Amino acid sequence: MIKQFLQDVSWGELDYLLIDTPPGTSDEHISITEYLRAYNPDGAVMVTTSQGVALADVRKELNFCKKVKLPVLGIVENMSGFVCPHCSECTNVFSTGGGEALAGEFDITFLGRVPIDPAFVTMVEAEGEGSYVKQFEKSSLFPVFQEICDKVMAKVNT
Repeated sequence: MIKQFLQDVSWGELDYLLIDTPPGTSDEHISITEYLRAYNPDGAVMVTTSQGVALADVRKELNFCKKVKLPVLGIVENMSGFVCPHCSECTNVFSTGGGEALAGEFDITFLGRVPIDPAFVTMVEAEGEGSYVKQFEKSSLFPVFQEICDKVMAKVNT
């Protein structure tokens, strides 16, 4: 199925192809890297939470990328804090900083932290309120994702 998805679909001219995979270094990861090798991908972006189990999984994925010579563009720390829906203050309800420490350990760019924001979820699930893109530009997460995207594009364009 992965082969069909990557090779048999007429993608046209792409700026970016994002593939979200489950944690680990399974057969799916091996297949994806094998099928994309001919296209010389710019690299992978790793996403982790700051918890030990997630960091251990990403550590394995980083070693996998090194082994298959897939560049790593950076690491994003997801669920890094919780944005209060009442006062918009971001509180670290979980541990934080693990993604940045892992990036330092592997000498990889740390791309940023993305907090949990219930207002973002509400915005995504709202119906009939106009364009998602226009709504997203008003969200508290827009500058967070903008900074991450800018860092990725800078890595790709060098």
